[in-house]
Amino acid sequence: MTAASYTPGHSRNATDFMAKRSLCSHGEFFVPHLASGMSVLDCGCGPGTITLGIAERVAPSPVLGVDFEASQIEQAVAIAASLNLGNVAFETADAYKLSFQGGTFDRVFSHAVMEHLSDPVRALREFHRVLKRGGVIGICSPDWGGFVLAPPSAELSDAIEAYTRLQSRNGGDVNVGRKLGMHLALAGFDEVRLSARYENSATRPSPRRSTPARTTRPETPEPSTSISSTARSQA
Repeated sequence: MTAASYTPGHSRNATDFMAKRSLCSHGEFFVPHLASGMSVLDCGCGPGTITLGIAERVAPSPVLGVDFEASQIEQAVAIAASLNLGNVAFETADAYKLSFQGGTFDRVFSHAVMEHLSDPVRALREFHRVLKRGGVIGICSPDWGGFVLAPPSAELSDAIEAYTRLQSRNGGDVNVGRKLGMHLALAGFDEVRLSARYENSATRPSPRRSTPARTTRPETPEPSTSISSTARSQA
């Protein structure tokens, strides 16, 4: 992430909500691209629960989770220590200006980040830079255009509209999911593949989109539609 306005904030409720995510629940589309021997960067890792799943999958290879918010990194470090995982580390970073040399990582993963950025293509170009040639990126973001509310609720509809306006004012895009393929291509990736899934919730309906690519509030509602994408950097 960057120090740009992060609409959900980092309250206890928001962090607990993000900590419920796992590689299995929110990154399964990227699992086929992970194997032991691969170094991985998770950009916008939050409390690190998805990052830890990646670390288990590629062990003993190194995995690094980065986030702009220091409190998230502190929580991720604590969780990793409690699990005795020795191949994962966490540090603060800016998605627009990563400190790593070009071609550092075999894989880059980023979940629920693009929708908060005012310039997602700029961030993706930076992800492309730190990927090795032929490396794969996996990104997943919501597309709130797929919300299905049943039964109809004027109050919930108003809340969603208010949140959408707030995120737009903060420079984000709640409909970025449908744009992931285009953004990846503009950032220099090829072999872009898109997939979508719905997440059902009795209290928080909404859509999300994910995308992997290869190197070539009140409490935020969980979108029921997610777009995932993988892409490859040019070999």
